[in-house]
Amino acid sequence: MRKAALNFLLILLLATLLARALHAAQQSPQVSPAALAQQQAQNNSAASSPAAASSQAETPKKITAYTLPTDLYRKAHIRGRIRFSLSLFGFFYGLLILWFILNRRLSAKYRDWAENFSRKRFLQALIFAPLLALTVGVLGLPLDVLQEWIEKLYGISVQPWGSWIGDWAKAQFLVVLFGIPLVWILYSIIRKSPRRWWLYFWFVSLPMILLIVFISPYVIDPMFNKFEPLAVKAPQLIAPLQRVTHRAGQEIPPERMFWMKASDKTIAANAYVTGFGASKRIVIWDTTIAQETPDEVVTDFGHEMGHYVLGHIWKGMIFGAAGLFVLLCLGYRSIGWLLARWGAGRGVRGLDDLASLPALLLLITIFAFLANPITNAFSRYVENQADIYSLEVTHGILPDPGQASAHEMQLWGETVFVDPDPNPIDVFLFYDHPTVADRIHLFVTYDPWSKGEPPQFIK
Repeated sequence: MRKAALNFLLILLLATLLARALHAAQQSPQVSPAALAQQQAQNNSAASSPAAASSQAETPKKITAYTLPTDLYRKAHIRGRIRFSLSLFGFFYGLLILWFILNRRLSAKYRDWAENFSRKRFLQALIFAPLLALTVGVLGLPLDVLQEWIEKLYGISVQPWGSWIGDWAKAQFLVVLFGIPLVWILYSIIRKSPRRWWLYFWFVSLPMILLIVFISPYVIDPMFNKFEPLAVKAPQLIAPLQRVTHRAGQEIPPERMFWMKASDKTIAANAYVTGFGASKRIVIWDTTIAQETPDEVVTDFGHEMGHYVLGHIWKGMIFGAAGLFVLLCLGYRSIGWLLARWGAGRGVRGLDDLASLPALLLLITIFAFLANPITNAFSRYVENQADIYSLEVTHGILPDPGQASAHEMQLWGETVFVDPDPNPIDVFLFYDHPTVADRIHLFVTYDPWSKGEPPQFIK
């Protein structure tokens, strides 16, 4: 009876989300590839002439706060509620998948297959890890499809379904590829040290995480998107961007500036910094270059350079390592209780049994969700620092960095329907950036120079 009630509630929630998404998206304005191409041509034309660029920068109306017209506000508000609901639903659905795998004794069955295949531990992990990973991936696929479908209804995603399925398959391949050695190492350590496995595994996992972060720009990212040097795809931007790097005293060579093709998958604009050491680079999406004025692209670059210069990559890795330490410790403290209570009835022989992995993942998922407010508060803090850095490093180079940043953020909010009034619980749990309203408020009010105050980062 309780299972039937749970299934009914899940179906009712999904039906409600779909109905609201469809109703809101039916009247959503679409941004066509032709319109983006036209904007690209206008921006390139403006960038080729300083006078034209200055005229274009003066065209947008003055932004004082993040506001949307009534129709856009309604659609953005509904989309925000849908996104919040799906985030909560995704957490509980993920737990349900892991519990289903345990309760239906699938993990025990996979363990038996692996043990029947070979007595060697690595070969057992080679069989078990892909079976478990693909089961989780396939069971989670309906929710992934739902989220992508809603993005398509709103006109944000333009990626064909065939391409989307291809990306999903690549992601599953990477989970399997990295999962096999991690599972083998984890259970080898558990068998050798039942009491301190969590600490030793944490030590071993750190260099593996560093390796993944380092190789990501070279190996992983190109699996999903096309990258080319920014100097080749948008050479008109190199000179203004280098003026900013020179002002910051941080000479970032053009070889570390990259263009990424995103327009075949989304209309959203973005830029980011990735990698570390020799692999560190700044990436600007082609949609950003197409939709924004040169001044706005420069402020985006200033934000990403803030991450670069302020060391947010290594700070984030240290923060993540500390978080992983806590999660593994909590997992160790609680897994014995969970297996003692429910393990035997699900075919799990003990913690050193491969079949216990879904139980351990279930606990870590719960603890990670509870840590979301701390993780996202840290992320919002560094993103706010990067915003301030952008305003300071472009001060005196651009006519009005605050207005350029505010207009770019206003345009982004209108394009992808960002809720001006998000649920505070949503912000607390899931926002890894400050709200658009807060960011625009910073852009239009931050002015230490007129107040005789020292800037925070660029003295």
